[in-house]
Amino acid sequence: MQKVEITPENVGVRLDIFLNELEPELSRSNIKNLITKGLVLVGNEQKKAGYSLKLGDIVTYSIPEPVKVEVVAQCIPIDIVYEDSDLAVINKPQGLAVHPSAGHEDNTLVNALLYHFTDLSGINGELRPGIVHRLDKDTSGLMLAAKNDFAHRGLAEQIAQKTCIRRYYALLEGRLKEGGHIETHIARDPRHRKKMAVSNDSNDRIAITDYKIIRLFKDYTLAEFQLKTGRTHQIRVHAQYLGHPVVGDPVYGYKKQEFKLNGQLLHSHYIEFTHPRTNERLNFEANLPDYFQRVLDTLNAREK
Repeated sequence: MQKVEITPENVGVRLDIFLNELEPELSRSNIKNLITKGLVLVGNEQKKAGYSLKLGDIVTYSIPEPVKVEVVAQCIPIDIVYEDSDLAVINKPQGLAVHPSAGHEDNTLVNALLYHFTDLSGINGELRPGIVHRLDKDTSGLMLAAKNDFAHRGLAEQIAQKTCIRRYYALLEGRLKEGGHIETHIARDPRHRKKMAVSNDSNDRIAITDYKIIRLFKDYTLAEFQLKTGRTHQIRVHAQYLGHPVVGDPVYGYKKQEFKLNGQLLHSHYIEFTHPRTNERLNFEANLPDYFQRVLDTLNAREK
């Protein structure tokens, strides 16, 4: 059971929208079902999805444990950038969840991998076969999939030892003054179960990100981030920490957005690693998706 008190910034927000911000991995239909089933209360009362929150309201809600599901192969088109007998490099589109979870029992990258490949590593369990690392549902770009446990261990070790290079493009709100290095601790936000936050507790996990400016616009910055660690939502949290959240981010970004987007403008454009079997150093790049490029084209046109 989760309990959250409504603060001034959430006054007037619809109950269902507020819950969607707290639990971004749940679909709006999932949230409506929770409300309809009485699993969401305001005070001690059941309210409708459109209830307008008031200062001091106490929202309590519970999410049932997901029912164990059989992960099935689904014919979902995916962009396979590279493939051999040990691994594959996938260019994941925005909107595709990586693995099954509450609210996303199917139609995930895992379902697609099971259809396109006959073998996948099993180290991460039956819900995450082949998944060495992950991207957020609405983050696009390059990620690795392992076809056997040997390759999985080798790739995971490189990520842990920071020898796997991963670079992301992000459009940020406002103008960054300069590039830099961020090193903080990150932990679950105590108020929001699915949200992460910078922590002052040295016992929490360290998160390290390097970043540089690619292009400055009047009100935005195109930046490149390089992960040194791989914490949940790391770039999005660190961008917010800088005071320049990722454009379109529904969780860590501004509530009022200039562009009509379906998620954050964050794209994994470059990955470099050593092949675990051949020891060959490989690197791959992926162009920005069309919706990201269109925003940049709009900003470029303004500058002329």
